[in-house]
Amino acid sequence: MSLFSRLFGSSAKPGKEPEIYKDFRIFPEPQRAAGGYRVAARIEKDLGGETKVHQLMRADTLQTLEEAEAFSIRKAKQVIDEQGERIFG
Repeated sequence: MSLFSRLFGSSAKPGKEPEIYKDFRIFPEPQRAAGGYRVAARIEKDLGGETKVHQLMRADTLQTLEEAEAFSIRKAKQVIDEQGERIFG
């Protein structure tokens, strides 16, 4: 369990399949916040026999969990496009 998940809890459903994008796994994990859900996602990729993990957390909030999950995936894809594997370093 990641540090952010332990601190803030996770609204992701157990066993939910990740979105695969350019060999990265994206797990939308919006966090409950005042007035809705904060945009957050876990991005993973296997590199050199090791699973690398990046926690994406934004200040953006959306009213519904479904909106926050969809936006979390879009933001994760944007980060992957902009930074690629550098997000792990």
